[in-house]
Amino acid sequence: MATHVEGASARPREAAWRRVGHGLAQLVRFAWVELQCCTFAAALFLGLAVSRAVPLPVARYDALLAYAVVLTVVFFLLRLETAREVAVILAFHLVGLGLELFKVRVGSWAYPEDARTKVAGVPLYAGFMYAAVGSYICQAFRRFDLRVDRFPFVPAVLLAVAAYANFFTHHYLPDVRVLVAAGFVVVLWRSRVWFSVGERRYAMPLSLSFVLIGFFLWLAENGATFLGAWRYPDQARLWQLVHVGKWGSWALLVSLSFVLVAAVKVQEGRFYGSADAEPAVTLVRP
Repeated sequence: MATHVEGASARPREAAWRRVGHGLAQLVRFAWVELQCCTFAAALFLGLAVSRAVPLPVARYDALLAYAVVLTVVFFLLRLETAREVAVILAFHLVGLGLELFKVRVGSWAYPEDARTKVAGVPLYAGFMYAAVGSYICQAFRRFDLRVDRFPFVPAVLLAVAAYANFFTHHYLPDVRVLVAAGFVVVLWRSRVWFSVGERRYAMPLSLSFVLIGFFLWLAENGATFLGAWRYPDQARLWQLVHVGKWGSWALLVSLSFVLVAAVKVQEGRFYGSADAEPAVTLVRP
Protein backbone atom coordinates (compact mmCIF):
# COMPACT_ATOMS: atom_id res chain seq x y z
CA MET A 1 0.00 0.00 0.00
CA ALA A 2 2.84 2.38 0.89
CA THR A 3 4.56 1.59 -2.41
CA HIS A 4 1.40 2.49 -4.31
CA VAL A 5 1.13 5.85 -2.51
CA GLU A 6 4.78 6.65 -3.11
CA GLY A 7 4.41 5.79 -6.80
CA ALA A 8 1.32 7.98 -7.10
CA SER A 9 3.05 10.94 -5.46
CA ALA A 10 6.09 10.50 -7.69
CA ARG A 11 4.10 10.83 -10.91
CA PRO A 12 3.17 14.53 -10.39
CA ARG A 13 6.83 15.28 -9.62
CA GLU A 14 7.93 13.53 -12.80
CA ALA A 15 5.33 15.44 -14.79
CA ALA A 16 6.52 18.69 -13.24
CA TRP A 17 10.14 17.91 -14.15
CA ARG A 18 9.09 17.07 -17.70
CA ARG A 19 7.35 20.45 -17.97
CA VAL A 20 10.46 22.20 -16.65
CA GLY A 21 12.66 20.30 -19.11
CA HIS A 22 10.33 21.14 -22.00
CA GLY A 23 10.28 24.80 -20.95
CA LEU A 24 14.08 24.95 -20.87
CA ALA A 25 14.31 23.24 -24.24
CA GLN A 26 11.87 25.77 -25.70
CA LEU A 27 13.88 28.61 -24.20
CA VAL A 28 17.04 27.29 -25.86
CA ARG A 29 15.20 26.95 -29.20
CA PHE A 30 13.90 30.49 -28.85
CA ALA A 31 17.39 31.86 -28.11
CA TRP A 32 18.85 30.00 -31.09
CA VAL A 33 16.26 31.43 -33.50
CA GLU A 34 16.81 34.91 -32.02
CA LEU A 35 20.52 34.59 -32.76
CA GLN A 36 19.73 33.69 -36.36
CA CYS A 37 17.45 36.73 -36.63
CA CYS A 38 20.35 38.91 -35.46
CA THR A 39 22.76 37.61 -38.11
CA PHE A 40 23.08 40.93 -39.98
CA ALA A 41 23.41 42.94 -36.77
CA ALA A 42 25.95 40.46 -35.37
CA ALA A 43 27.99 40.58 -38.58
CA LEU A 44 27.96 44.37 -38.49
CA PHE A 45 29.01 44.31 -34.84
CA LEU A 46 31.83 41.92 -35.72
CA GLY A 47 32.97 44.38 -38.39
CA LEU A 48 33.09 47.13 -35.76
CA ALA A 49 35.21 44.99 -33.46
CA VAL A 50 37.63 43.76 -36.14
CA SER A 51 38.06 47.22 -37.67
CA ARG A 52 38.89 48.56 -34.22
CA ALA A 53 41.58 45.94 -33.61
CA VAL A 54 43.12 45.42 -37.08
CA PRO A 55 45.04 48.08 -39.04
CA LEU A 56 43.25 48.99 -42.27
CA PRO A 57 44.57 50.43 -45.56
CA VAL A 58 41.68 52.90 -45.66
CA ALA A 59 39.77 54.96 -43.11
CA ARG A 60 37.81 52.76 -40.73
CA TYR A 61 34.41 54.32 -41.48
CA ASP A 62 35.02 53.92 -45.23
CA ALA A 63 35.89 50.24 -44.73
CA LEU A 64 32.75 49.73 -42.64
CA LEU A 65 30.60 51.22 -45.41
CA ALA A 66 32.06 48.83 -48.01
CA TYR A 67 31.67 45.94 -45.57
CA ALA A 68 28.00 46.77 -44.88
CA VAL A 69 27.20 47.03 -48.61
CA VAL A 70 28.79 43.63 -49.22
CA LEU A 71 26.80 42.17 -46.30
CA THR A 72 23.54 43.44 -47.81
CA VAL A 73 24.37 41.96 -51.21
CA VAL A 74 25.36 38.62 -49.68
CA PHE A 75 22.15 38.44 -47.65
CA PHE A 76 20.13 39.07 -50.82
CA LEU A 77 22.06 36.52 -52.90
CA LEU A 78 21.69 33.91 -50.16
CA ARG A 79 17.96 34.70 -50.09
CA LEU A 80 18.10 35.66 -46.44
CA GLU A 81 16.30 38.86 -47.48
CA THR A 82 13.78 39.24 -50.29
CA ALA A 83 13.90 42.13 -52.76
CA ARG A 84 11.00 43.81 -50.96
CA GLU A 85 12.69 43.41 -47.61
CA VAL A 86 15.94 44.86 -48.95
CA ALA A 87 13.93 47.84 -50.22
CA VAL A 88 12.39 48.32 -46.76
CA ILE A 89 15.81 48.00 -45.11
CA LEU A 90 17.16 50.59 -47.56
CA ALA A 91 14.27 52.90 -46.63
CA PHE A 92 15.09 52.51 -42.96
CA HIS A 93 18.75 53.18 -43.81
CA LEU A 94 17.73 56.50 -45.37
CA VAL A 95 15.41 57.32 -42.46
CA GLY A 96 18.28 56.64 -40.08
CA LEU A 97 20.71 58.79 -42.07
CA GLY A 98 18.25 61.67 -41.98
CA LEU A 99 18.10 61.42 -38.21
CA GLU A 100 21.89 61.11 -37.97
CA LEU A 101 22.51 64.24 -40.06
CA PHE A 102 20.28 66.28 -37.78
CA LYS A 103 21.48 64.83 -34.47
CA VAL A 104 25.15 65.26 -35.31
CA ARG A 105 24.52 68.86 -36.39
CA VAL A 106 22.85 69.73 -33.06
CA GLY A 107 25.56 67.94 -31.08
CA SER A 108 23.60 64.98 -29.70
CA TRP A 109 26.50 62.68 -30.65
CA ALA A 110 29.51 62.62 -32.97
CA TYR A 111 31.65 60.41 -35.17
CA PRO A 112 35.20 61.25 -34.11
CA GLU A 113 37.18 59.50 -36.88
CA ASP A 114 37.98 60.90 -40.32
CA ALA A 115 36.59 59.34 -43.51
CA ARG A 116 36.07 60.16 -47.16
CA THR A 117 32.47 58.94 -46.99
CA LYS A 118 31.40 61.45 -44.37
CA VAL A 119 28.58 63.88 -45.14
CA ALA A 120 28.12 66.77 -42.70
CA GLY A 121 30.03 64.82 -40.08
CA VAL A 122 28.06 61.59 -40.59
CA PRO A 123 29.73 58.53 -42.15
CA LEU A 124 27.42 56.81 -44.62
CA TYR A 125 27.85 53.46 -42.90
CA ALA A 126 25.81 54.83 -39.99
CA GLY A 127 22.54 54.16 -41.78
CA PHE A 128 23.29 50.44 -41.79
CA MET A 129 23.04 50.35 -38.01
CA TYR A 130 19.41 51.35 -38.39
CA ALA A 131 19.03 48.94 -41.30
CA ALA A 132 20.17 46.16 -38.96
CA VAL A 133 17.02 46.74 -36.90
CA GLY A 134 14.88 46.37 -40.01
CA SER A 135 16.77 43.20 -40.96
CA TYR A 136 16.13 41.72 -37.52
CA ILE A 137 12.38 42.31 -37.82
CA CYS A 138 12.27 40.85 -41.35
CA GLN A 139 14.15 37.77 -40.17
CA ALA A 140 11.88 37.42 -37.14
CA PHE A 141 8.76 37.45 -39.33
CA ARG A 142 10.17 34.56 -41.34
CA ARG A 143 11.92 32.44 -38.71
CA PHE A 144 9.28 32.78 -35.97
CA ASP A 145 6.34 32.78 -38.42
CA LEU A 146 5.14 36.03 -36.85
CA ARG A 147 1.54 37.09 -37.20
CA VAL A 148 -0.13 40.10 -35.58
CA ASP A 149 -3.65 40.10 -34.23
CA ARG A 150 -5.86 43.21 -33.99
CA PHE A 151 -3.22 45.65 -35.24
CA PRO A 152 -4.65 49.18 -35.75
CA PHE A 153 -2.55 50.05 -38.78
CA VAL A 154 -3.47 53.71 -39.33
CA PRO A 155 -3.15 54.84 -35.67
CA ALA A 156 0.13 52.91 -35.37
CA VAL A 157 1.52 54.59 -38.50
CA LEU A 158 0.56 58.03 -37.19
CA LEU A 159 2.19 57.36 -33.83
CA ALA A 160 5.34 56.01 -35.50
CA VAL A 161 5.58 59.17 -37.60
CA ALA A 162 5.03 61.27 -34.46
CA ALA A 163 7.79 59.35 -32.65
CA TYR A 164 10.22 59.99 -35.51
CA ALA A 165 9.25 63.65 -35.77
CA ASN A 166 9.74 64.14 -32.03
CA PHE A 167 13.40 63.13 -32.35
CA PHE A 168 13.78 66.39 -34.30
CA THR A 169 11.22 68.71 -32.74
CA HIS A 170 12.06 68.11 -29.06
CA HIS A 171 15.13 70.30 -29.54
CA TYR A 172 12.85 73.28 -30.15
CA LEU A 173 9.41 72.26 -28.82
CA PRO A 174 8.23 70.32 -25.74
CA ASP A 175 9.33 66.68 -25.72
CA VAL A 176 6.24 64.51 -26.24
CA ARG A 177 7.88 61.06 -26.31
CA VAL A 178 6.05 60.03 -23.12
CA LEU A 179 2.72 60.96 -24.72
CA VAL A 180 3.62 59.06 -27.89
CA ALA A 181 4.65 56.01 -25.84
CA ALA A 182 1.37 56.19 -23.90
CA GLY A 183 -0.46 56.42 -27.22
CA PHE A 184 1.19 53.21 -28.38
CA VAL A 185 0.16 51.44 -25.18
CA VAL A 186 -3.44 52.54 -25.71
CA VAL A 187 -3.83 51.74 -29.43
CA LEU A 188 -1.90 48.46 -29.16
CA TRP A 189 -3.59 47.33 -25.96
CA ARG A 190 -5.41 44.46 -27.69
CA SER A 191 -2.70 43.72 -30.26
CA ARG A 192 -0.80 40.45 -29.91
CA VAL A 193 2.17 39.14 -31.83
CA TRP A 194 2.04 35.37 -32.37
CA PHE A 195 5.21 33.38 -32.93
CA SER A 196 6.33 29.76 -33.20
CA VAL A 197 9.02 28.00 -31.19
CA GLY A 198 9.31 24.47 -32.48
CA GLU A 199 5.76 23.18 -32.90
CA ARG A 200 4.21 25.47 -30.28
CA ARG A 201 2.52 28.82 -30.84
CA TYR A 202 2.91 31.60 -28.29
CA ALA A 203 1.73 35.19 -28.01
CA MET A 204 2.69 38.37 -26.23
CA PRO A 205 1.49 42.01 -26.28
CA LEU A 206 2.96 43.81 -29.28
CA SER A 207 3.84 46.92 -27.27
CA LEU A 208 5.82 44.76 -24.85
CA SER A 209 7.85 43.38 -27.75
CA PHE A 210 8.83 46.96 -28.68
CA VAL A 211 10.04 47.56 -25.11
CA LEU A 212 12.05 44.33 -25.03
CA ILE A 213 13.69 44.95 -28.42
CA GLY A 214 14.46 48.51 -27.32
CA PHE A 215 16.24 47.16 -24.23
CA PHE A 216 18.50 44.87 -26.26
CA LEU A 217 19.22 47.70 -28.69
CA TRP A 218 20.28 49.83 -25.73
CA LEU A 219 22.67 47.06 -24.69
CA ALA A 220 24.01 46.88 -28.26
CA GLU A 221 24.40 50.66 -28.29
CA ASN A 222 26.65 50.43 -25.25
CA GLY A 223 28.83 47.91 -27.07
CA ALA A 224 28.89 49.98 -30.26
CA THR A 225 29.93 53.19 -28.49
CA PHE A 226 32.60 51.24 -26.61
CA LEU A 227 33.98 50.16 -30.01
CA GLY A 228 33.93 53.75 -31.24
CA ALA A 229 31.03 53.45 -33.70
CA TRP A 230 29.99 56.90 -32.47
CA ARG A 231 30.37 58.88 -29.27
CA TYR A 232 28.06 60.84 -26.97
CA PRO A 233 29.33 64.12 -25.45
CA ASP A 234 29.76 62.55 -22.00
CA GLN A 235 31.91 59.80 -23.57
CA ALA A 236 34.37 62.21 -25.19
CA ARG A 237 37.14 61.71 -22.62
CA LEU A 238 36.22 58.37 -21.05
CA TRP A 239 33.67 55.79 -22.17
CA GLN A 240 30.71 55.26 -19.87
CA LEU A 241 27.33 53.58 -20.08
CA VAL A 242 24.78 55.16 -22.37
CA HIS A 243 22.02 56.85 -20.37
CA VAL A 244 19.21 54.43 -19.66
CA GLY A 245 16.74 56.93 -21.12
CA LYS A 246 17.95 55.87 -24.56
CA TRP A 247 16.13 52.57 -23.96
CA GLY A 248 12.83 54.39 -24.44
CA SER A 249 14.12 56.16 -27.53
CA TRP A 250 15.07 52.84 -29.11
CA ALA A 251 11.69 51.34 -28.25
CA LEU A 252 10.00 54.21 -30.10
CA LEU A 253 12.34 53.84 -33.06
CA VAL A 254 11.52 50.13 -33.21
CA SER A 255 7.89 51.09 -33.73
CA LEU A 256 8.83 52.93 -36.92
CA SER A 257 10.87 50.02 -38.28
CA PHE A 258 8.04 47.64 -37.43
CA VAL A 259 5.54 49.75 -39.36
CA LEU A 260 7.85 49.81 -42.41
CA VAL A 261 8.21 46.04 -42.36
CA ALA A 262 4.50 45.60 -41.67
CA ALA A 263 3.66 47.50 -44.85
CA VAL A 264 5.52 44.84 -46.86
CA LYS A 265 4.07 41.91 -44.91
CA VAL A 266 0.52 43.19 -45.40
CA GLN A 267 1.12 43.26 -49.17
CA GLU A 268 2.46 39.70 -48.98
CA GLY A 269 -0.52 38.55 -46.91
CA ARG A 270 1.81 37.50 -44.09
CA PHE A 271 0.95 39.97 -41.36
CA TYR A 272 -2.48 39.56 -39.81
CA GLY A 273 -3.71 36.53 -37.91
CA SER A 274 -1.97 33.78 -35.94
CA ALA A 275 -0.63 31.70 -38.87
CA ASP A 276 -2.23 28.47 -40.04
CA ALA A 277 -2.51 26.75 -36.65
CA GLU A 278 -4.61 27.93 -33.76
CA PRO A 279 -2.50 29.48 -30.97
CA ALA A 280 -1.63 26.96 -28.29
CA VAL A 281 -0.33 29.10 -25.44
CA THR A 282 -0.47 32.70 -24.33
CA LEU A 283 3.01 33.51 -23.07
CA VAL A 284 2.32 36.89 -21.50
CA ARG A 285 -0.90 38.56 -20.45
CA PRO A 286 -1.26 42.26 -19.59
